Amino acid sequence: MTESRTPERRSSLAGRLARLGFTDAARAERLLADAERGSGVPLDDDLLDALGGTADPDLALDGLLRLLPSADEKGVGGELREALAGEPGTRECLTAVLGVSAALGDHLVRHPEHWRVLRDGQTITAGHPRADLLDAVGADPGAAEPVASGSGRETLVALRVAYRRRLLALAGRDLSGVADIAVVAAELADLAAAALEAGLAIARAEVPGHGTCRLAVIGMGKCGGRELNYVSDVDVIFVAEAREGAAEDEALRTASRLASAMMRACSSSTEEGALWEVDAALRPEGKAGPLVRTLASHRAYYERWAKTWEFQALLKARPVAGDAALGARYLDMITPIVWEAAEGESFVEDVQAMRRRVEADLNQRTADSERQVKLGPGGLRDVEFPVQLLQLVHGRVDETLRARATLDALDDLSRGGYVGRDDAAALSAAYRFLRRVEHLVQLHRLRRTHLVPDDEDGLRRLGRALRLRPDPVREFTALWRRHAREVRRIHEKLFYRPLLRAVARLPGEEARLTPAAASARLEALGYADPAGALRHIEALTSGVSRRAAIQRTLLPVMLGWFADAPDPDAGLLGFRQVSDALGTTPWYLRLLRDDVTVAERMAWILGSSRYATDLLLRAPEAVALLGSDAALAPRPFETLRAEALAGVRRHAEGAAPAEEAVVVVRAQRRRELFRVAVADLLGLVDVRTVGEALTGIAAVTVEAALLAAVHKIEGASREPLPTRMAVVAMGRFGGHELGYGSDADVMFVHDPDPGADERTAGRAAHAVAEELRRLLSLPAPDPPLEIDPNLRPEGRQGPLVRTLASYTAYYARWSEPWEAQALLRADPLIGDAGLRDRFRALIDPVRWPDGGIDDDAVRQIRRLKARMESERLPRGVDRRLHTKLGPGGLADVEWVAQLLQLQHAHEVPGLRTTRTLDALDAAVGARLLDAADAAVLAEAWCLATRIRGATMLVRGRASDLLPTDHHRERSAVTRVLGYPAPGDLLEDYRRRARRARAVVDRVFYGAD
Repeated sequence: MTESRTPERRSSLAGRLARLGFTDAARAERLLADAERGSGVPLDDDLLDALGGTADPDLALDGLLRLLPSADEKGVGGELREALAGEPGTRECLTAVLGVSAALGDHLVRHPEHWRVLRDGQTITAGHPRADLLDAVGADPGAAEPVASGSGRETLVALRVAYRRRLLALAGRDLSGVADIAVVAAELADLAAAALEAGLAIARAEVPGHGTCRLAVIGMGKCGGRELNYVSDVDVIFVAEAREGAAEDEALRTASRLASAMMRACSSSTEEGALWEVDAALRPEGKAGPLVRTLASHRAYYERWAKTWEFQALLKARPVAGDAALGARYLDMITPIVWEAAEGESFVEDVQAMRRRVEADLNQRTADSERQVKLGPGGLRDVEFPVQLLQLVHGRVDETLRARATLDALDDLSRGGYVGRDDAAALSAAYRFLRRVEHLVQLHRLRRTHLVPDDEDGLRRLGRALRLRPDPVREFTALWRRHAREVRRIHEKLFYRPLLRAVARLPGEEARLTPAAASARLEALGYADPAGALRHIEALTSGVSRRAAIQRTLLPVMLGWFADAPDPDAGLLGFRQVSDALGTTPWYLRLLRDDVTVAERMAWILGSSRYATDLLLRAPEAVALLGSDAALAPRPFETLRAEALAGVRRHAEGAAPAEEAVVVVRAQRRRELFRVAVADLLGLVDVRTVGEALTGIAAVTVEAALLAAVHKIEGASREPLPTRMAVVAMGRFGGHELGYGSDADVMFVHDPDPGADERTAGRAAHAVAEELRRLLSLPAPDPPLEIDPNLRPEGRQGPLVRTLASYTAYYARWSEPWEAQALLRADPLIGDAGLRDRFRALIDPVRWPDGGIDDDAVRQIRRLKARMESERLPRGVDRRLHTKLGPGGLADVEWVAQLLQLQHAHEVPGLRTTRTLDALDAAVGARLLDAADAAVLAEAWCLATRIRGATMLVRGRASDLLPTDHHRERSAVTRVLGYPAPGDLLEDYRRRARRARAVVDRVFYGAD
């Protein structure tokens, strides 16, 4: 097998060793040459390839060269050499272990016969390790209470040797890829449990009178969860009871001695080292409490004194050694207490606060937090904590979520819809990766550490162990950081999910949403039709689909949120309708589950506003807007305009009918109305902002419809329109004060092109205006936008469209004072820019005449106002509750502002505005109106405007009356406006209106 080592061969070997990953190829070559001459190490290609495939070829070679002489001394060297030469699986497994773990290499040098556990086909791990370790300490595995043959050093050494033999076999399966991380962690926990059982057998040999008590060892933490790592403290709790006939006090003292002796048996240092520390600090009262308690004492503590974190720790509790029946009784006792813990006051907040304290403490104690694979940002704890919190909150009612192991629990949470599939997959992949890294860093020296190495060699060993080539350091670091970032992101999302707090506050029966509990709760919450509500709940939650599972999580909380809204029944019905429309989309329920802001806002909107609910049902995807205040801010006018006009042009270029173009524009309008309505309902916008936003939406819609109409008329005539057109906004439209139910008052003006026939131009302009009105009156899902042209000269008797010259002539000869007043609100918003400017120049002298209006005109305006008050109010209506025409209502305030404009706008530029509140501000600035009077008028105008808006939002129908008859509507308007009770709203409105009317009488009518 050997041949002379010529210079050419040495050079060739050194190059190959370097390519295989040896960091010091020359040293490795010397070691191989020496070993070949002295020990007969077979230097075939297969062995070199196996060494080069390990995490650290230099470490593997060193370990192998130390093992072979030791094996020769024990008489197993020949068998080992034959296996290395003829058994590929054995060769790969042995070198893999030697290339990762210097500590296991040392163990093999001390016990070279143990290499056989790494042999192909070896079945050492086929059985439970309990019998193996009990045999090692001379105890009978079949005995009810095994007792070791002794408790001296020899027995302790035998336990450690047997334990490490098992550990070596498991590491071989782990590092050769035979066992995945979940299997390895579970078998490590089983091995630890077996060691505890053997340690207890040693303790029985040491403690006289051990038969007077029963002692159960409860595994906690990773041992209890069957997800242990290679080197870790093993957390336990002890529970004991006296045997029949024995005194309890004496039995407990004996049990305490047994527990202490068992802990020493595992943690005492010997020439074979220690196993690990046995930590009982998770027991009641921690280190200050007794080491051993009875079952009754445990119960009393957990029912009265336990802190939040102790219940979280008990999630993993599992009997692992000692009296199995007593351990089972402990588990039966503790299980219901654990799953009821989340109902405690501030449970979720306490767990979250504890997590923050742990992180802060880590950052203060160490500068290595970024290297912490366990406690650092994006580490194992960032996966385990949210999983455990979700289990505690939702596992109360869903018993499928009670798995102890993190990966199993994560799978269950994903399957049940409590965690999104993508998030669960990302967490699972990251957790497996991080656990693998943790195992590798611990295996190297068999030391308890969770720190990723900061040296190049250590990082290289990790990267190669994870099969990252060709640049293991860079690739490992990038992969680790990527997993850590993703874990941290999802941790923040899940662990601090506000929905958890809401679910945790529900009593258990309510969280389960059983029919009886739901019916009783619905009635108690104030649902008018509990039976109907129950039908909606059953429709949403029935079945085994993921969609139904998520609804079962959401609805118990949302039922309370619907009940907080004015109309819970309408809210639940709307939620069912939106869910039916969107339930199959992947993002909808995920959004509600993961973003409590969306769910809570949706409940309020659906239970408060028929107007917003109708808009949402026609465009259910708009629910995504509820996630942030920024998304609900009204969009800029120019942005909306560009979007709408681009849509119309696309349809025109594609020769699509004008009706299709307007459908697109009206869909935009529907979405924007929903945006503004929700912002209004949530108190995110004020009166002025709402009016400006609604006016902008209407203007964009009208302009887009005008463009579509022009395209259609031009298409029908096959020639360009022979005139320029503009649309003049009037009334509230021109004042930028539109409400949700306002018509769009307009006038149409056109100006024929030079050389065009005036009659032809007039017919074309008329056709465009009629087509615009038709397009906007077509049945559609959005609320109607009525185009009202009746404020034009001569009203309904006059032509629908006039030329600019016709308007000039009319206003010069025929206009009445009221028409000049109407023009105060005229704003040419839409159409040809030049024509709009010329129309504005035409009407400015009419509405803001030089020298103002004379006394006769003032008297006419006052008489007209008085006549309107007496004639236009509907019969039988309490005029004091009419927000538009009643005393102190909108008309009162607006006529004051308009009279001041007619009188003084020629000399006060600030009064040249179409906006009521701006005119009042300008009047104050010019000292035409007392600031206190202006404030009274503005407050009354704003409240009346808000009442009209809230009434429309609540009812879905416009009304100028303060609601007084329908109890639910009156209460809803009151709630939407933020008043505690309907009487408070009524009193406030009457007070403000009364004060405003006093100002009107004095300023407008000239009363003393």
